Order: sequence, then C-alpha cells, then structure tokens
Amino acid sequence: MAHHQVSEFIPLNIAVLTVSDTRSEETDTSGHLLVEKLKAEGHRLSDKCIVKDDIYKIREVLSRWIASKNTQAVLITGGTGFSGRDSTPEAVLPLFDKVVDGYGELFRQLSFEQIGTSTIQSRAVAGLANGTIVFVMPGSNNACNTAWDGIIRQQLDSRHRPCNFVEQLKKV
Repeated sequence: MAHHQVSEFIPLNIAVLTVSDTRSEETDTSGHLLVEKLKAEGHRLSDKCIVKDDIYKIREVLSRWIASKNTQAVLITGGTGFSGRDSTPEAVLPLFDKVVDGYGELFRQLSFEQIGTSTIQSRAVAGLANGTIVFVMPGSNNACNTAWDGIIRQQLDSRHRPCNFVEQLKKV
C-alpha cells in the first residue's frame, strides 16, 4: 500500500464513549481526559456519551457513530476488565470490519511497564468499522493516558510516519 506524504495536520472528528455503571458527567474523569487530549492535538469532539456496561447499549451508541458521516474515530473507555459486568470487547468486536491486533498488544506492553502482570487483565481492543477507527481502553485515567500518549495520538496524526490511520478513515 502506498502512503502519501502529508505535511500538514488533518483534524479529525472524534467521539468519546465512557462505559460505566457508576460514572456521571460530573465524575467521568477518564472521558473528560480524552476530550481534553484530543482537543489539545487539534481534533474536534463530534459527540460524547456515557452508557451503562451493557452490550446492547454500547452497540447502540457505537453503531450510530460508525454509521454517521461525521464521526471518523471513537475512543471508548471502560468495561474492559474481567468483572461480571465488563462487556465492552464483546460489544464492539462484532461491529469491526477489521481488528487492529497490534493495538491491544502494544497497550499491554506499555501498561506492563507501569502495572506489571496486572496488565493481562486489560482487554484493550481496536478495529476499523465503516471507515471509523475505534480504540477501546480501560476506564482509569492512567490507562487513558497510556493509550493516548503511547499509541492513539500518533495513529490519528496524518503526519506520523511510516503510517497512520487517517488515510483509512471516511472523509467528512
């Protein structure tokens, strides 16, 4: 696949979804952190939502954003652990056209440096669906920082080489 040299930043429309049975807009620190980070890079927030940890509620919101002409990327925080209610990977994986296996692998590698073997309980996943890239990460602020700073920021930057996801995304 040929990659075109892009010298200028292309801002993306990014939605943020927090999956939690307990968070509210006032207590959604990880969702707010991701909003701050994407805006600081020059991207636009296309939507933000908090849903209960329920497979069908997650799919409802994510499907709407994937089908939207406006949302190019989705950041999902929460619901990735092993507790009884954690179901974000089960909700999102069937919606992907392609899974980005390297994202979860790299996230756990970076996370291992911070939390050791506890990282094996992180079910961070990513995929492409209808020209929309979806990144799923644990719900802690630390995990969101690790995912954004260590992986996502560069992969949503059109200037990052040798490749990034911007060329794969729907045009708005």
